[in-house]
Amino acid sequence: MTSLTELWQAAITWLATHTITPTVHWLDIAQAAGDPREIAKAVLIAGLQLFLIAGVMRPLESLFPAERWSDRRLTTVDRNYTLLMLLGLFPLFSFLVLMPFASMLGGGPAAEEATGLKHWVPWFADHPVALFLVYYVVYDLVYYWMHRAQHVIPWWWAMHSMHHSQRQMSCWSNDRSHYLDGMLQSFILATVGLAMGVEPSEFALLGLLSELVQNFSHANVRLRLGWLGRVGERVLVGPLFHRHHHMLRDPERPTRHNCNFGQVLPWWDMLFGTALYTDEPVRPTGVSDPEVDADNERGLVAMQWHTLKRFWGAFRRREGWRLGDVSFGPGYRPIHDDDGAQPHPAAGAAAVTGASGTTGVAPTAPGSAASAPRTSR
Repeated sequence: MTSLTELWQAAITWLATHTITPTVHWLDIAQAAGDPREIAKAVLIAGLQLFLIAGVMRPLESLFPAERWSDRRLTTVDRNYTLLMLLGLFPLFSFLVLMPFASMLGGGPAAEEATGLKHWVPWFADHPVALFLVYYVVYDLVYYWMHRAQHVIPWWWAMHSMHHSQRQMSCWSNDRSHYLDGMLQSFILATVGLAMGVEPSEFALLGLLSELVQNFSHANVRLRLGWLGRVGERVLVGPLFHRHHHMLRDPERPTRHNCNFGQVLPWWDMLFGTALYTDEPVRPTGVSDPEVDADNERGLVAMQWHTLKRFWGAFRRREGWRLGDVSFGPGYRPIHDDDGAQPHPAAGAAAVTGASGTTGVAPTAPGSAASAPRTSR
């Protein structure tokens, strides 16, 4: 154990000395960014996360698939999202944007005095494990309500729907999101973290644990959290629990998919009545709104661009601020279910209910851009 600890510390020191320190000095943000070792630690954590996704979760998908696909073509863009996020955007954004932001507000690594919970309840300063557990529970509760908001605020759903459009949900799918949506989430969670006085290393650990659970919960596996089984699914969010959240809308039970919003802890779903535990066969993942489903035929850049247009089409309209489930019509206008809107026309399409709680159209023409046929299961 000691040798592993020494190796870990040596890796942090080397990365901080040869990469992080020169970078923050070149950007003239050394004082705001704080300890280069903390930044190096976060970068190494991202590398560890990538190893666990590729080396553990991906093989599990081949051994115990929840859905069988003839190919994994649609997962490629999600893998690119994950690589880009873990190896570049997340470390840079966290420590070049969030940490200077924290410093301006009097928190983060540049703060010299205890802040947040340690300031309000000094007992926590001597009990770091208890403090971290409180941080984590609050962090997860905030995420739960933020996630519910992503589904009920039309302009936010316009971005978040890109994450739900994936027909082949896999261990790479967690980072499939619009970058504007990711920034908004990060600022909300970081603000809560600052209010609680979370240190950079603690925030990195919060992020690592949350991301690993989410990578696993998105994985295409039929496991029930190992030997914990059904009890485990009431302790942590597992793959089957979260796959219900991503299921295509059931026309005969049109609100069934509005469930299982928890990020790591399913407690909030159980507490607020949104938990769904069932032994029914898993439904395919994705959305039925053709405007959103078309994301499956786009690359990373095109997906970001079309989602931004969808967001702006909803954000600038009154309908985009009225709470409720929507699909997207011409000009990306939100169409509320409550309005009893008719599906907009599309060649070779049949009316269906959409995955966001919407009424839309499901293209049936073979090879159409919005409805490339699902692979067999």
